[in-house]
Amino acid sequence: MKHNNNGDIFMEIFTILYRTFFFYFFIVVCYKLMGKREIGQLGVIDLIVSILIAEMVAISIENTNKTILQTVLPISLLVLLEIILAFISLKSKKVRRALSPHPSIIILNGKVNYKEMVKQRYTLEDLLLQLRQKDIRSIEEVEYAILESNGKLSVFKYGILKIKKDLPLPLIVDGSIQYKALEYLDKTKEWLIHNLDNQNLEAKDIFYAFYKSSKFYIIKQDEVK
Repeated sequence: MKHNNNGDIFMEIFTILYRTFFFYFFIVVCYKLMGKREIGQLGVIDLIVSILIAEMVAISIENTNKTILQTVLPISLLVLLEIILAFISLKSKKVRRALSPHPSIIILNGKVNYKEMVKQRYTLEDLLLQLRQKDIRSIEEVEYAILESNGKLSVFKYGILKIKKDLPLPLIVDGSIQYKALEYLDKTKEWLIHNLDNQNLEAKDIFYAFYKSSKFYIIKQDEVK
């Protein structure tokens, strides 16, 4: 009996180790297929998929009564859905806007945008924490800070003389006018269209455009195809 018990324990340990080994490489392949290089690049949908995959793998490793296939199939479905959504997002602006939130300006010209922080449920403690992680001691050192769609904070510090610099906000992204950016720059849609007309361009012709130091910087759609 003792021999049988030892044999059962050995088989259970072997099964757990085997499943762990298998799922390690399986998940690596899955993330390669999804094109994610690091956790910091994950959006909301990506994060949800990652959590679900982690939960299913953990349950499968612990519950050795279920076959590996019972875990591989739902994970494969999640990966397939993620790839399909990513492809649709590339083709559809509406889907891309729905799945990927726009970046938010948290500090503008050295002043904290509390209204935007409340809207994003981003606390002052969150802001100070991320600034400290970038070796910034106080908010006064920051000219601009942008909360990216992946939750990271991009920071633009003041220069030595604290000379005001223009923030190169995107005015047009993939043919879509960024009205919030226009608002921050205190510009109007008519102003933007007028400047495009001077170059015989329309918003739909532009892949990416930003305005800095009284000058437009434009990448046309046909330049990236």
